[in-house]
Amino acid sequence: MAMLVTGGARSGKSSFAEKLAARLGEQGVYLATSRIWDGEMAERIALHQQNREQDIFRWTTIEEPMELPARLRQLAKEAYELELMEGKPPVVLIDCLTLWLTNVLMEAEERERSDSAESSRDWLSEKLHELAAAVQEYHYPLILVTNEVGDGIVPAYPLGRRFRDEAGRLNQRMAALSEKVFLVTAGIPVELKALAFRWESL
Repeated sequence: MAMLVTGGARSGKSSFAEKLAARLGEQGVYLATSRIWDGEMAERIALHQQNREQDIFRWTTIEEPMELPARLRQLAKEAYELELMEGKPPVVLIDCLTLWLTNVLMEAEERERSDSAESSRDWLSEKLHELAAAVQEYHYPLILVTNEVGDGIVPAYPLGRRFRDEAGRLNQRMAALSEKVFLVTAGIPVELKALAFRWESL
């Protein structure tokens, strides 16, 4: 049962996702996809960790910048085993898909330098397919946090444009797999699927 939470930078989406997790379960697994590239990023990560540690809701944080599909499948197996013992599986929160996509794209760029562009595109496509399959197969509470990156200016460099396009396609794919899709703007969440236009209404 996946739910997608999207929004712009500093929109309040992560905070909303954490509150949503606390409503859905008794404890959570926080899959953090960020990599520490500089001092500012290190400070941001430390602040997020500190906030979770002070939360009443109990989090287990797992750093997973690349192998998200495999980790999700592992957590699905653990949740199933816990359910067999009449336990309640934790809510899994992935924060965030666009940081994971950044990591995968950087790897794809490295592969292009040493291999061909075509094989790099195939590798990236396979990674995105693996994630979609893992999300679809996950039958327990799952919250996916992502960013809306296509509402601003067109990036001036090729990798930026590629990232924007891939992020847009990834978000559409995850939204299609999600039971609910929340857009958070200025800290205010709106559930989009409830408001979505229906072709049959014409």
